[in-house]
Amino acid sequence: MNQQPLSGVTVITLAVNLPGPLAAARLASLGARVVKVEPPIGDPLSLYVTDYYKELAAGQEVVTIDLKSPEGVQQFDQLAKEADILLTAMRPKAARVLGIPDTVDKYGLVHVEIVGFAGDRADVPGHDLTYQAAHKTLIPGTMPTVPVADVLGGEHAALQALAGLREKENRGADVAGGIVKRVVLDEAAQWAAGPARHGLTGPGTRLGGAAPEYRTYATQDGHIAVACLEPHFAKALAEQLGSEHEELETAFASQPTAHWVEFAHTHDLPIEPIAV
Repeated sequence: MNQQPLSGVTVITLAVNLPGPLAAARLASLGARVVKVEPPIGDPLSLYVTDYYKELAAGQEVVTIDLKSPEGVQQFDQLAKEADILLTAMRPKAARVLGIPDTVDKYGLVHVEIVGFAGDRADVPGHDLTYQAAHKTLIPGTMPTVPVADVLGGEHAALQALAGLREKENRGADVAGGIVKRVVLDEAAQWAAGPARHGLTGPGTRLGGAAPEYRTYATQDGHIAVACLEPHFAKALAEQLGSEHEELETAFASQPTAHWVEFAHTHDLPIEPIAV
């Protein structure tokens, strides 16, 4: 049996909601042992979307600990003693109240600290919606389909955990203290917003509907996504159906989705039905 990259690595996660569980799931998929520590009220994600919560927590050890009680502090200390990585998603002042920095230094943990903002705003509250609002990935009057700051933040957190392990390995066993890697969700939103910020995506841009060969179209019984962006794809599409928006709109509306799936297969074109 092949050994996974993080076999033998233990992760404790105190992070609830979304970015932290995403990061923990990613580390677990790489072979880490993950101990998910939840407060007595549980992880809010389990109340909002139970199936998704179960998907992300699959294969993890879930324990309930009240970190505000003396007994809970002792339980957490015992877990931390055997751990390599600690994931948190709380404001720094809350972490200090719980004594997290001291525990990290005491046991030389790699602490991946997921926060909303950087610098002086580190203790300012926020969520994916507010991070996206600041970086032009929201269209006023609509809600995002995917919480991109949370998702990308979770991936960044997993990456920083790996970077922290490597840093700890490189510094040698004789150097005491923990390693702190801060993941800022506002910065994750800014990173994700790069295409919109530079005019690649968004209403009226090339990837935002202005290019007839790269947009969605209604069919006779549903909708499809047409992504014939490269010149050879665009040329093939134009030869078969036309190159103007109106031509393509009329053509796609004349047949059911299944017809266009077969059409895409026949002509080797990137066209997919839109799942609903």
